[in-house]
Amino acid sequence: MDIYMKYIPQFPDIVTASEAITPFVHRTPVLTSRQIDSASGAHLFFKCENLQKVGAFKFRGATNAVMNLTAEQRAAGVVTHSSGNHAAALAHAAVSRGVKAYIVMPSTAPEVKKRAVAAYGAEITFCEPTLEAREAAATAVIERTGATMVHPFDNFDIIAGQGTAAMELLTDIQAPDAVIAPVGGGGLLSGTAIAVRHMAPSARIYGAEPLLADDAARSLHTGTLLPALPPRTIADGLLTSLCDRTFTVIKDNVDDILTVTEEQIIAAMMLVWERMKIIIEPSSAVPVAAVLANRELFSGRKVAVIVSGGNVDLTKLPFGQHA
Repeated sequence: MDIYMKYIPQFPDIVTASEAITPFVHRTPVLTSRQIDSASGAHLFFKCENLQKVGAFKFRGATNAVMNLTAEQRAAGVVTHSSGNHAAALAHAAVSRGVKAYIVMPSTAPEVKKRAVAAYGAEITFCEPTLEAREAAATAVIERTGATMVHPFDNFDIIAGQGTAAMELLTDIQAPDAVIAPVGGGGLLSGTAIAVRHMAPSARIYGAEPLLADDAARSLHTGTLLPALPPRTIADGLLTSLCDRTFTVIKDNVDDILTVTEEQIIAAMMLVWERMKIIIEPSSAVPVAAVLANRELFSGRKVAVIVSGGNVDLTKLPFGQHA
């Protein structure tokens, strides 16, 4: 049990994370929409992490990880490999605390994300767009600098930090029937599940995943951690696979992982933009799409939705060809 406690955050670890990061993160609002309630047949409450600093929930975990560095680790800096929100989150969390951030990014990363990471003051190393190249480049940085690796989701402090979003949500919204969050690597869903199991033990916990990147759903349904097939989804924040740590939490706590098509993701994203007047990215639209696609499961129920982020390339919106 001692190994499990050190490996998997418990609810008190989320409370501790919340106390550590509260001065630095936004307490994001919970919004509702009567029109989306009507479309879904459910009563939806949206935890808007698209309004978080760096535009995503990732800032919570990154801030918590930086706050838990030792003095020696702070002096050497942090490193990660990421092409997305975690890169920006760690860069901002570290540099704003006076900690050097080294970010390995694939050369194919969107220019808007490259600019964001650079603007936060990180030192960027570009590499070929393969996992092997990313890991090799990060290892080289560690050997050169002694920086501490902060993995996007396979990290105790990251998971505890991500769980603070659900903790806030369940403080604002009492006794939901269900809570649903998107799942890629599983850091957000793991943290959410730990918080929900403690604060709303009778609530059903769901993950939501693109059908074209459904390794988490297949893993949960078979009880075995399965590798991802090459993902081809528009939900670029959900391209990674679960790790042993996140899978352990998910298989013990999550009731089901629902999958949705690309067309359903785009339709849900458009619905939220049109009806709620907020910008969400495709990954955030996945749980909304899952609720809309499973009306019989959620009809008449009070459903809390974690809106994971709002970082989109405004020059490449998917709506035109699917309108």
